Amino acid sequence: MKHIVRALNARNYRLFFIGQGISLIGTWMTMVATSWLVYRLTDSPFWLGLANFTGQLPVFLFAAFAGVWIERRNLHRILFNTQILAMLQSFALAFLTLTHLVTLWQILLLGFLQGMINVFDMPTRQSFVVEIVEDKKNLGNAIALNTFIVNVARLIGPTLAGLIIAGFGEGACFLIDGCSYIAVLASLGMMDYRPREKVPSPHGGMHQLREGASYAFGFPPIRNLLLLSALFSLMGMSYMVLMPIFAGSVFRGGAHTYGFLMAASGLGALIGAVAMASKRTVLGLGKMIVAAGLIFSVCLAAFAFSRTWIVDDDKRARLMSLYAMAFIGMVPFGSLIAGTSAKYLGVSYALSINSLACLLGTILFALQLPAMRKLVKPIYVKSGILLEAG
Repeated sequence: MKHIVRALNARNYRLFFIGQGISLIGTWMTMVATSWLVYRLTDSPFWLGLANFTGQLPVFLFAAFAGVWIERRNLHRILFNTQILAMLQSFALAFLTLTHLVTLWQILLLGFLQGMINVFDMPTRQSFVVEIVEDKKNLGNAIALNTFIVNVARLIGPTLAGLIIAGFGEGACFLIDGCSYIAVLASLGMMDYRPREKVPSPHGGMHQLREGASYAFGFPPIRNLLLLSALFSLMGMSYMVLMPIFAGSVFRGGAHTYGFLMAASGLGALIGAVAMASKRTVLGLGKMIVAAGLIFSVCLAAFAFSRTWIVDDDKRARLMSLYAMAFIGMVPFGSLIAGTSAKYLGVSYALSINSLACLLGTILFALQLPAMRKLVKPIYVKSGILLEAG
C-alpha cells in the first residue's frame, strides 16, 4: 500500500488529491442527474445524444488552442478560476431545477458553458500534476492515482445520484455538486505553490500549435494512443449516453437503477486503476491496453443485449489538450451518433456496432505494439522512468 500511494508524500499533490476526490463525486452526480433530467423531459435518445454533444463539443473545437495558451500561464490561477466558474454553473442548474423553471434549452446552454470551462480545466489539471509532484519518479504513480480517484468518484457519485434523484429530484444533485467545489478551492488555497518559470517562446501561438500537433502525430506511439482513445470515445463511451434508456425502457427501472448501472462501470474502472497504481514499472502497459480494449469490446456487445440489470440470487498541456480532444472531444460526436443510431436501429444494435469498431481498433493497435515499444523505451530511459533500455 505504501508503494501504491507513494505520490501522496508530496504535500501539494496530497491536498489536490483530496480536494479533487470530493469534487469529482459531485461532478459524477451532476453527469448522472443531467442525463436523467433530459431523458425525463424528452423521453428521446436523440435529445440525450444532443445534450451530451452540446456539453462536450467545446473540448473538441478549442482544446488544442487552449493548450497553447495554458502553457504560458500560471496553472494554479487557471484552476482556481475554472473551479469558481464550474461552481456557479452547477448552482445555476440547481436553482432552475429546484424551482421547476428548467427547460431543455437551458440545459443545453449550461452544458455548453461547462464544456467551455472544461476546455481550460482538463489540460490544466493534467499539467498541474506534473508541477506539484516533486519526485518525478513518482509521476507515473500520481497519474495512476488520479485515475483511481476519478473512478472512486465514478463508483460513489452515480450511486448517490440515483438514490438522491429518487428521493429529492435532480436539483439536489446539482446543489451538492456546487458545494463540492469548495473542497477543491480550499485545497488550492492551502498549497505552498511556486509556479515554474515560463520560458517565453519566440514563436506565435499558431506555430506552437502546429509544433505540438506535428510532434504528437509524427511520433507513432503517441499518434496510435491518441487514435485509439479517439475511437473508443467515438464508438465506445457512447454507452453512457444510452444508459438512461437501458435503465428506464429496457430494465424497467428508475433513477436508482440508472445510478447503480453507472456505478457498476465505475467499479470496473476502479479495479483497473488500482492495478495501474500498483505497477512498479511502465513495462507491460502496451499489453494491458490491448487486453483492456478486447475486454471492453466484448463486454459492450454482451451488455447491448442484456435484459436484466442484476443476476439471479443463485447465479502535459498541449499533449494533454490533444488527449482531451481525443478522449473527451470525440465523445460529443459519439453521443450524437449513438443517439441517432439508437433512434433508428435500437439501443442494442447501436451498441453492438460500437463494440465491433472498438474491437477492430484494438486489434490494429496490438499489431503495431512491437514497433511502438522500440520507439518508447529510449524515452523512458532518458526521463528516468526506466533504468535501462533492456
